[in-house]
Amino acid sequence: MTDELKKEIEGARRSFLHDLEHVQSPEQLAALRERFLSRRKGQVSLFLARLRECPPAEKPVAGQEINRFKEFVEEALAGAEAARISASAPWSDPSLPASELPVGRLHLIADIQRRIEDIFQQLGYEIATGPEVERDEYNFTLLNFPEHHPARDEQDTFFLEGHDDLLLRTHTSPMQVRYMLAHPPPLKIVSPGKAFRKDDPDATHSPCFHQVEGLLVDRGIHFSHLKGTLEAFCRSFYGPDVVLRFRPGYFPFTEPSAEVDISCFLCAGKNSDCRVCKGTGWLEILGSGMVHPQVLRNCRIDPEEYSGFAFGMGIERVAMVKYGVPDLRLLYDNDLRLLGQFG
Repeated sequence: MTDELKKEIEGARRSFLHDLEHVQSPEQLAALRERFLSRRKGQVSLFLARLRECPPAEKPVAGQEINRFKEFVEEALAGAEAARISASAPWSDPSLPASELPVGRLHLIADIQRRIEDIFQQLGYEIATGPEVERDEYNFTLLNFPEHHPARDEQDTFFLEGHDDLLLRTHTSPMQVRYMLAHPPPLKIVSPGKAFRKDDPDATHSPCFHQVEGLLVDRGIHFSHLKGTLEAFCRSFYGPDVVLRFRPGYFPFTEPSAEVDISCFLCAGKNSDCRVCKGTGWLEILGSGMVHPQVLRNCRIDPEEYSGFAFGMGIERVAMVKYGVPDLRLLYDNDLRLLGQFG
């Protein structure tokens, strides 16, 4: 019986090798595995069922022959599977850098803030930052917003619960006060950062937004210095052909004050359907003015000896103007279809 079983096992081995050489697909390989290793009708299981017919003295030898055949089939199938996977996978060198890796970039707001900072640093300004949770004194009073002043109504404010004197700053101007109190003139700073107001989100408003404020205080500073500084900035940021327009404005902490417009860099006022300037030819970008003498006094600086100018711009506004973004909320939606266009 043992010799007969050996012959059958050898015949099954040759049949297996023949079929394995002609396997052309994963499905054929799976079918071959099923034919030889299936628990119910596989060839190995059929050989094991024959053991009961063997004499007791021959069973150990027959069992060893069947187990060797089973191990042979399992190893051959495993090798064929590994070779198939290796052949289907593209060659790669694991020591090479990863390819097609998404490259990160600065968010549009952060990118514009850094570009503004770079321009003013080239003009000799320092970067000064301050706290986002501010005292009423710095946010309003010392900036010539006395209590019950109507201008406070224009800046709906987040006060901290239980702290009537603490609020989320409504602009970055408090840093101007802090810097003037801590440093004697001459002063030349820009202060970027977040600001907060109780505005309902819409196409042009957000309860959290970003600003850059500028301040220069020295002897003999006039409005012409402010005009020249803003012209240098705008031509560097928007292009050398941009034209500035100053309109009278009002801010409690500057006098005189001016709103600043630039000529439309897309159509130069020649297209009534321009998507950027809406056909007006002008784009409002910032507010500015000469530092109010009372603000200088509040910061222990003699307005008879020193004068200065200040300006401020919303970074989101700059982004919308420069790139024609129609809705402020798009900058906060984290939509890669929009953000991926910049940087």
